Order: sequence, then structure tokens, then C-alpha cells
Amino acid sequence: MSNKKIISLVLGSGGARGLAHIGVIEELVHRGFEIESIAGSSMGALVGGIYAMGKLDIYTNWVTALQRSDVFRLLDLSFGRNGLIKGDRIIGVLKSLIGEANIEDLPIRFTAVATDLEAEREELFKDGSLFDAIRASISIPTIFTPHRYQGREYLDGSLVNPLPIAATLDNKTDLTVAVILSGKTNTSTKPQPVQKKNKNNQRSAYHRGIVQFINEYKLNRDQQSKGAMGMFDIVVKSMGIMESMITQAQLKAYPPDILIEIPRDACNFYEFYRADEMIQLGRQKTQTALLSHWPDGVVDAAGL
Repeated sequence: MSNKKIISLVLGSGGARGLAHIGVIEELVHRGFEIESIAGSSMGALVGGIYAMGKLDIYTNWVTALQRSDVFRLLDLSFGRNGLIKGDRIIGVLKSLIGEANIEDLPIRFTAVATDLEAEREELFKDGSLFDAIRASISIPTIFTPHRYQGREYLDGSLVNPLPIAATLDNKTDLTVAVILSGKTNTSTKPQPVQKKNKNNQRSAYHRGIVQFINEYKLNRDQQSKGAMGMFDIVVKSMGIMESMITQAQLKAYPPDILIEIPRDACNFYEFYRADEMIQLGRQKTQTALLSHWPDGVVDAAGL
């Protein structure tokens, strides 16, 4: 009789560090764990939703091929007052890659968290359009424009719940595994950027303009005077502080069986071109967490 462990997986928010969720999932599956349900916030909703759809391999192949210029090419600037980036382009690319689906039709139970702007409350998407739920959950204030869906406007899920453990409490699974992207810094495991060969060295004026626009707001402690930050960095830093505080409160209220921590300085918020490093880091941190939970070294779910 199989002792295979069935788990509920909770994937937290944190920008490009969320690519580590891919490595976490790959390692858990490799070890024989069966993921029966997923709850995700922001980037956790994106990776978790795509995995629940059964298309994570397609997304992984795509995202690991991204170069720095490709990331900026995916940004569609908004000239309105409610956000810098519309987000339609990236969602359109993802839809073309893996298709569309409704959450209730997914083979794995899935919940995405967003913030209802008007009602000022948490919204749990458990049915309806998967990509509308994802787009709502990744709507970082001032960076992405709010997402309008079914007559409501939504912002990033991390504003109210960056680690939606409570969404899995009614699941009949053996273990709850939670992944936070705001873990303690650890220079010994911090990945180093890998220089990818640029497929196209000639950027259009539009792409160069986007790069310049983002770089103007990027924190550069070596070149700026002490305490000086751009608007972009203030937004990201503020969100990070808020997410970390809410996450700690969630962990105290709903402690998971296994906690996987990705260091908060593993990469910058926008460094999606470092997917290979972040995926490997996710695998490493998953291995560490499993060994901590089973110190005797029995970390293969099929053999527990």
C-alpha cells in the first residue's frame, strides 16, 4: 500500500523571485508528492495557476529563454494615471502559449487571491477565467493598472494576503507546504546572474525607451547618495515590507507543515530573465526544507 503524500501548496508573492516556485513544484513532484490543491498570490497565482492547468513545462521553457531585452519588450506602457504598465501584452502572450481555461475545469483545485479595490477586501477566485484571476492577482499598485473583471476593479493579492494559507484549510490533504519569497538573506545560496547570449543586439527606440524609463527608477546604492530612492524602488520596497509583515502574521495564525523560504534578496523584482537561477534556487530550498522536516533523510514521498 502506497504511502504517497498528498499536499496542499501555498505560493507567495514576490515578483521575479516567484520563478523559484517552478523549482519548488518540480522538486516536490520529483520526490513523489502529489499536489492536490494550490492557493497563490500574485506571482504565486501565476505559476500555480499554470501548473494547475498542466502547462508548467511550456511556461518554463518559455521563461527560461527570456533575455533582459525580451522582458522589457513584454511591457506595454500605460499613459493613464492608474499604473505604468497595462499588462495586456504579457497575458496575451501567456494565453497564446498555453491556451485559456476556467478555474473550475482545472484538474487541480486552484485559488487565486486579489484585492477588491472598491470593497477594500480580499477576493478569492475559485472559478471563472483563469487568466482574469491571474491578471487581477498580479496588479501591483502604480506598476500595473488595476484589472477590471465582472464590473469590479482588482489590485495585487499581496496587498491583503501574500501567503493565502487559509484558502487551503478545508482541504483533506496530508500536508500543507507554503513557499514565501521574503525569507532571510543568505549570501551562501544567493544565485549569481548568468549572462545569456543576446539574440538581437539591436533594440528599437521604443524598447530602449522602456529600458531607460525603468532604469531611471531603479535603486543603485553605489551611485546614488545615501537614502536616495526613485519612485519605482519606493513602491517595490514598500510592497516588500508590507508583504513581509502580513506573511509573518499569516504564518503565526496558520503555520504550515513545511515552510520553504526563498531569500528576499535572491533577485530584484523585475529580473525575470534570471529564471534558470531562480528555478534552481527553488529546488535547493525545497530539498533543505524537506530534510529539515525529515531529518533522518527520508524525503521521498513514495517511501514515507
